[in-house]
Amino acid sequence: MAIVAPFKGLIYDFHRIQNLSSLVAPPYDVISQEEQDAYYQADPHNVIRLILGKKKIGDSDWDNVYTRAADYFQRWQSDRTFIRTTEPSLYITSMTYDPGTGDPERIRWGIIALVRIEDQGSGVILPHEKTFSAHRDDRLKLYRACNAQFSQIFGLYEDPDNTILNACREALPHTPQMDFTLENGTRHRLWILNRKATFNKVSDAMSRKSIFIADGHHRYETSRNYRDIMRARFGQKPANRSYEFVMMYLSNMSDEGLTILPSHRLLKKVSGFQPEPFFAKVGKWFDIKKFPFTGQNIPQECADLKQGLEQEGQHRTAFGLYMHSSDHYLLFSLKPGVRPEMGEDLHPSLRKLDVLVLSRFIFQKGFGFSKDDLDDEEIFQYQSNMSAAVSEVKSGKYQMVFLLNPTKIGHVKEVAGNSLVMPRKSTYFYPKVLTGLVLNKIDPYEIIQVP
Repeated sequence: MAIVAPFKGLIYDFHRIQNLSSLVAPPYDVISQEEQDAYYQADPHNVIRLILGKKKIGDSDWDNVYTRAADYFQRWQSDRTFIRTTEPSLYITSMTYDPGTGDPERIRWGIIALVRIEDQGSGVILPHEKTFSAHRDDRLKLYRACNAQFSQIFGLYEDPDNTILNACREALPHTPQMDFTLENGTRHRLWILNRKATFNKVSDAMSRKSIFIADGHHRYETSRNYRDIMRARFGQKPANRSYEFVMMYLSNMSDEGLTILPSHRLLKKVSGFQPEPFFAKVGKWFDIKKFPFTGQNIPQECADLKQGLEQEGQHRTAFGLYMHSSDHYLLFSLKPGVRPEMGEDLHPSLRKLDVLVLSRFIFQKGFGFSKDDLDDEEIFQYQSNMSAAVSEVKSGKYQMVFLLNPTKIGHVKEVAGNSLVMPRKSTYFYPKVLTGLVLNKIDPYEIIQVP
């Protein structure tokens, strides 16, 4: 099944760099323009210059965000901003964070390692969300310019007894090599583990498992495309060349620190929307209840709304709707026996998903959106924070927002296990895996030693 190996990662020189928190960033695809500017200003060596460079007027084939990233990457290796681990290693991380749900702090553990890239349909590495060619093309250009992977793909594996992580933690030194806290209070620690006996335990245990992609679907498909390009140029033998592998952050699906947030659907404008005919139409599928919403204390009112959504969602699919200039919100609850009307083309696993109930009954049947419309970012935007989403509608930036419960991890596993994919933004695994802790330099002549 999954083939996992240690590797010689590139890391910031933590011996001489004091403020590591100013060097890291989230994955490129969740960074806004304002956040990009802030990361640029944080430090001249921030990883943002590699993963999401700034475009310039006059960019050309020989001077663009990808070539500039390659230049930064080469210079930072030369001046030892980045140093390479001397021995193949696993990189054990812990992240202490506020889940944003009102619950106490959580700690999520992860293992950063190389994983052999699998062909589609192998059943070993399982995606669960749809991808788009524009994002894949962008990441492939960066891959080819730098011959490196800067961000880990977030993978989940099943290990109810936590045997893999326990084996790693038993071998860790007491003091981590990295220990820093971000401005949002999230604490990150990293240990470099280079014990061969532990490698063998991890490799043996993972060899009987599949890996579910939690985040980084575009980057995983890009790594496979890059592998195929390198195979055409350098061949497939000897086995285990570095481009046959991709860097992953692996976390136990049973980890108590694992948090999934919803992705609420913000709509900029629904052409021709008339409330009364719309509610009459969708009322045959949903029970619809009205609740007052003043907007005077959005965080508190959203907390109440969220609690009501959660309670209703324990029994059946439920979601909320808030519209601009409205003095109330609406709670939609799916009526018994109507789920088959979502369409015969949907696998039973997909019919269970709240996001697809919303998509089929409300967006397609109710509003008349096409399947292409559902992927149009001019129509839809996504926000995991309920208060922020409602505030943007109240301000008039958006016409309405549909508020969801988070997708259950069991549903993610079931969909991926059936070789199916969910709509985009069906899950938001929180927090995102930090970029900049470990980088993977790809030398086509390097052979990865698999335990």
